[in-house]
Amino acid sequence: MCSRFDWPGGVEELTIAPLPWTDHHLIRFRITAPPNLRRGGGPKMVRPRRLMDLDGFLTALGEFPATSAGDPVDALVALWNKEAARAIDTVAPERPLSSTRAKPSPWFTEELAAMKRKKRGLEGVWRSEPSEPNRTRLCSYLRAYAAAIDAAKNIFFAANIASAKNRPAELSRVVRGLLYPVPQDGIPDNSAARCEAFARFFADKVALIRSGFDTILTAVSEDVARAPACPILMDSFQLVQPEDVDKVLGEVRATTCILDPCPSWLVREARGGLAEWVKVVVNASLREGIFPASLKLAVIKPLLKKPSLDPTQLDSYRPISNLPFLGKVVERVVAAQLQAFLVDTDFLDPAQSGFRPGHGTETALVALVDDLRRELDRGSVSLLVLLDLSAAFDTVDHGILLGRLAGMGLGGTVLQWLRSFLEGRSQMVSLGDTCSAPQPLTCGVPQGSVLSPMLFNIYMKPLGEIIRSFGVRCHLYADDVQLCHSFPPVTKEAVQVLNRCLASVSDWMRANKLKLNPDKTEVLLVSRKAEQGIGLQPVLDGVALPLKTQVRSLGVLLDSSLSLEPQVSAVARGAFAQLRLVRQLRPFLGRSDLATVVHALVTSRLDYCNALYVGLPLKTARKLQLVQRAAARLITGAAYRERTTSLLSQLHWLPICYRAQFKVLVLTYKALNGSGPIYLSERISSYEPGRSLRSSGEALLSVPPASQARLVGTRDRAFSVVAPRLWNTLPREIRQAPTLLSFRKALKTWLCAQAFED
Repeated sequence: MCSRFDWPGGVEELTIAPLPWTDHHLIRFRITAPPNLRRGGGPKMVRPRRLMDLDGFLTALGEFPATSAGDPVDALVALWNKEAARAIDTVAPERPLSSTRAKPSPWFTEELAAMKRKKRGLEGVWRSEPSEPNRTRLCSYLRAYAAAIDAAKNIFFAANIASAKNRPAELSRVVRGLLYPVPQDGIPDNSAARCEAFARFFADKVALIRSGFDTILTAVSEDVARAPACPILMDSFQLVQPEDVDKVLGEVRATTCILDPCPSWLVREARGGLAEWVKVVVNASLREGIFPASLKLAVIKPLLKKPSLDPTQLDSYRPISNLPFLGKVVERVVAAQLQAFLVDTDFLDPAQSGFRPGHGTETALVALVDDLRRELDRGSVSLLVLLDLSAAFDTVDHGILLGRLAGMGLGGTVLQWLRSFLEGRSQMVSLGDTCSAPQPLTCGVPQGSVLSPMLFNIYMKPLGEIIRSFGVRCHLYADDVQLCHSFPPVTKEAVQVLNRCLASVSDWMRANKLKLNPDKTEVLLVSRKAEQGIGLQPVLDGVALPLKTQVRSLGVLLDSSLSLEPQVSAVARGAFAQLRLVRQLRPFLGRSDLATVVHALVTSRLDYCNALYVGLPLKTARKLQLVQRAAARLITGAAYRERTTSLLSQLHWLPICYRAQFKVLVLTYKALNGSGPIYLSERISSYEPGRSLRSSGEALLSVPPASQARLVGTRDRAFSVVAPRLWNTLPREIRQAPTLLSFRKALKTWLCAQAFED
């Protein structure tokens, strides 16, 4: 109900009259209502995808003009944008489309609509003449209509799942979209003023952090930031061939930016006919040492951090950057050559696991937990400090980074290209059809770029050396910095060493324009007894860091006793929540599609960092095993009380404890064959008997004796102890497998035989 003052057009000729046959009154009135404008206001210009024919697009684009082969790279990019836009306009010109909400039932086809109309007709016939033949005909058609709906849902859901089959994150979004197709309201206000407010907010956030460094005078800043001199080892790029371009276009993700002249998926699908166009642009950029200026503009989409946050507040959003597709192709070519150079020169810090081949969060956590377990076994106390940095990628100083790049042996055209890639960038915020004015970026590495993590690792290179100079171990994953200091419980002075290390780290961060957050930095005490942490409180920038009994490190909950019970409980809760989500799709998916969804949303959670689960107590591992059993029942349709051992064998799923062993053995194989991190290969060594024995040449590993690992729990769970023990139990032919793929296949078959031998 609303009063006459609430309605925007006003209420006129209002009359209230009683009715003789009821105690209710009849209300009559006249209102003037505004037009029902759809959200987004006005039509939106779109290109029908069904008209985007690959052959037609290539024909309209034509061959690359040979007369332009020697033009500067900026002119070549402008030519590509012009010709690609002309070609897509020819094949699929833009059409106005009124902005409407998503269909609540996107699987509802025209055939179903026709069947629904016929159903309504049969219902009308039966109501007008309720005879038995009419009722039988209606019931039969209702069953056919219900079967057609189920078939349409199966086809629609299967097609959507197949489109994201090998991308778990995308598949998760697809599943949620299938279950809840009506989108939530986005940013409440997408006006031009709101757009400009977002642009200023994101720019001011970085400027505020940088302004704090300018007011801090650090005596060591110049020495810390200076890169050591190094002879030039790489001064030019290797030019690419059409087959190289075809490979890169097949690898890059086809995300379209509003600055792209045509859809990225179309360029990727038509890469065979576009290789010459892209090759000329890439080679011109590499040869001239210039990153095209038109590809330096990033489009920012604000994304709400959490659904529970206030959508009207600017700080509730994080900026998500979208870069032009052609720029990503050029970056990927440079990244491949720069990565090969880093591997050949072994420049990166050995403790750095972020965005490196053969490295990852799991390898970093395996090494960290192995250190903590071995120290706990020796009776030592360990302090794990997890540093928190504010917008680390956005505050990187270009001058310091270029100095580091020169210090590692880059020069000539290579260094010139990297300078051009970093400098002269800008970003604008996009909300709906509204964009803000571009904001210049004077610092930081571009978000969304494949090169940015690599450049950030180079930027952070000196930090590990500084930390280790104090006898403190460190584990790095991009901007996640973790310090681990262990000492006997009676040595209270050891915390002073950690404090001096933290002070040096803070000085280095300030000198390199990186901001530490002492209030968000966490410290985990790892010891046998909680009272051993009394008096052990590190200090960072004058802020005392309280000791915690539980912290989250790279997505894994670590507790003081390293029992991993909080982590297992959290994983089980999250996996069961995903199972409940998937269960709603079960009636509309075939077994293979259902297994794909379960693997992406449930099994992936069980397998994340499951090398840490080796040796878990049965009562703890049972929580994860219950999830796996429920998933097996969901896929096979088995009854609740049916035994799951045969179901797991049928699905070829290893039980939880064997999955953990599988992961440990795979990491061991990689460490022994040079495809894993050096910090893992250093923890295991080959068994070399003192005299000639039958075990010589068996590719066995040396198991630490009991004097080095006294606790039974440590012997069963520390990587440096359990990896050799498990490795030595493998048959010789598996240990000597020539490739990782053959090793994984043989290992899984052998473990399945061990798990289901009964």
